Amino acid sequence: MSDQHPHPHHPSHDWRGSRRLTVGDKEIGIADLQGEQAKRWEQELPDTVYREGLRRAHELGLPPADSVVDKDQISTFVRNDSLRFAGIQTFLKMPYVEDVNLLSQHEVAVVGVPFDTGTTYRPGPRHAPQAMRAISSLLAPYYFELGVDLREQLDIVDAGDIFCLPGSIEKSYDQITKGIQHICDQGAFPVVLGGDHAIGFPTARGVMNSFDRKIGVIHFDRHVDTAPRDLDERMHTTPYYWASHEKHFDLGNLVQIGIGGMQVSRPGIKEGRDGGTVIMTVDDVEQLGIDQAADLALEVAWSNGAEGVYLSFDIDCVDPGFAPGTGWPEPGGFLPREVLKLIRRIASEGLLGMEVVEVSPPFDVSDVTSLLGVRIITETLCSLVNAGKLGSSRSGEPHTQRAREIQARRATGLPSQ
Repeated sequence: MSDQHPHPHHPSHDWRGSRRLTVGDKEIGIADLQGEQAKRWEQELPDTVYREGLRRAHELGLPPADSVVDKDQISTFVRNDSLRFAGIQTFLKMPYVEDVNLLSQHEVAVVGVPFDTGTTYRPGPRHAPQAMRAISSLLAPYYFELGVDLREQLDIVDAGDIFCLPGSIEKSYDQITKGIQHICDQGAFPVVLGGDHAIGFPTARGVMNSFDRKIGVIHFDRHVDTAPRDLDERMHTTPYYWASHEKHFDLGNLVQIGIGGMQVSRPGIKEGRDGGTVIMTVDDVEQLGIDQAADLALEVAWSNGAEGVYLSFDIDCVDPGFAPGTGWPEPGGFLPREVLKLIRRIASEGLLGMEVVEVSPPFDVSDVTSLLGVRIITETLCSLVNAGKLGSSRSGEPHTQRAREIQARRATGLPSQ
C-alpha cells in the first residue's frame, strides 16, 4: 500500500511545469497551450446574468414541482435557455424586443431579412432567418477558446424581422434600408440574418445613411456581385455596384475574399476592374496565409479615408461539402475553420455591423449550413468583445459607452427593455 499514490485518481502533475514543446522556432510550455489558457479564463467570467435568468424563470414561470430536486435550475414553464430545445425561438435564446424604439437601450440588435426575390437560380433564403434562429439554440453563449461569454459580456436582443415584400424588389430594398438605418440610428450594432445577397445593397445603404461617413466593405463570397443588372433587375449579383453609387462608398474600398470558380460574372469583373476592387481567391489566401490575407483585407477596406467597415458574409464562400444549403454552390471554397480564423482577425479591428446571406434551408442537410451561418455571427461577436470593441471584459469593465450605460441600468435594477 505504501507504494501507491495517495490520490490514485489525482496523480502528481509537477512534471508539466517543466515540459517544453517546440512550435516553429520557439518553445512553449503546456501552460501556454490555447486550451490551458482557456481553462484559466473561464474562472474569470461572471455568471451574474445567468443567475438573474434563473431567478426570473422562477418568478415568471413558477418554481418547479415538489418532486424536482434541482430546484435552482428548473422552473415549471420554460422562461430561460436551460432547456435548449424548448421555448420561443430567438437568436441564441436572447431576449426579443417587440418595440424597436427601445433598441437604443441595447448594444447589439439581431434582425432577420427574409428576402429572396433577388435570387437568379435556387430560392430559399427567405427561410434562413428562422432556420438560423432555430439552430442557434444548439449553441451556448460561452466560447471556450476566446474565454468569452456573450450572455455575460454583451447585451444582445432579437428585433424580429423586417417586413419584406416578395412581389417587389425595390420596395423591399426601401424597407430594408429603413429598418437597418433605424437600428444604427438607435446606436445598436446590426447583425443581419439574410436573405439573399441582393440585400447587401439596402443594408449597406442603411448603414451609410446612419453613419454619414465613408465606409469600406469586406465581402466573403465565391461571386463578385458587382454587375450592374441581372435579368433586367437589381438582383443578388449586383449589390456592390449599386452600393458604390451611394454617397459614402466606392469600389476602391471593397475587398472580396474567396472569389473563384465557374460562376463569376464577367460584367461584374469589369466593374470591379474599373472601380479598383481587390479580389483574393481561395488560393491567394492559402498562399498569403490567413493572417496576412486578413491584414490585406483590412488595409483595403480602411483605405482612402474610410472611417468604418461593414462585413458581408455569403455562406457560399465555404465549400459546399460543408455548406450545401445555398443557392449557387461552387466547389473549391474555404474550410469552416479558415473562415472562422479570418473573421476573428478582421473583427478585431472593429466593425459597423455585419450580415450573413445566401443560407438556403430547403437545400440544407441536417441544418449544417444554418449552423455555420450562426457560427460566423458568434465568431464575429466574440472576437469584437475579445478585442474590446463591444461589450465588457471578463472582469466586467465596459469596453464601450453603450456597455457602460447598460451596466449602470442593470446595477440600478431598471429593466433593459
